[in-house]
Amino acid sequence: MINVSDRTKKIAFPLAYCAVILLAASSGFASEAGGGAHHPDSGAQMKDFYWRVFDFAVLVAIVVWALKKANVKGSLTDRQSQIEKSLKEAQEGRLAAEAKLLEYSGKLDQATKEIDDIHAAIIREGEQEKQRIIAEAHKAAERIATQAALSAEQEIVKARAELRAEAGRLAVELAGGKLAGAIQKADHDRFVGEYLDKVVQLQ
Repeated sequence: MINVSDRTKKIAFPLAYCAVILLAASSGFASEAGGGAHHPDSGAQMKDFYWRVFDFAVLVAIVVWALKKANVKGSLTDRQSQIEKSLKEAQEGRLAAEAKLLEYSGKLDQATKEIDDIHAAIIREGEQEKQRIIAEAHKAAERIATQAALSAEQEIVKARAELRAEAGRLAVELAGGKLAGAIQKADHDRFVGEYLDKVVQLQ
């Protein structure tokens, strides 16, 4: 890449060379004018020529100064660098945004999974609690049934004992003849039959 100083040198050297040639030509022209003094307009021509050389030198100086100040290519290069930097920053920003989006998407998926797991755990715990309550109810019913059966068995045993005691008492009384006159054979058979029926029912 050619910088401004190189460009200035490439332009300034030819201009300076032209200026030297013009100055040499002006010197030759002046000497000719001195040798031919019989021309009345030679002084005016030399003066005009010097002014032209001066104007040309001023123009060269202005051009050189403008080229030094107006860093056109440098400005374009800087602008291009800024644009490239902006594009690079935009690309990096886009990549960072995509990374953030991916990160938040992963966190959202994880949170959704945790919510689903909690919901499933609540359902499982509810089902387990339901099964536990049902099992306890069955156990309670079994205990009640067992207790009722035990109570019924105890009542049966008690009733049997009472019947046996009553039967023994009646047998003793019958054997002793206390009821021999009061109880007929039919009553005796009826008592014995009722006793046997009760004993059979309690078996």
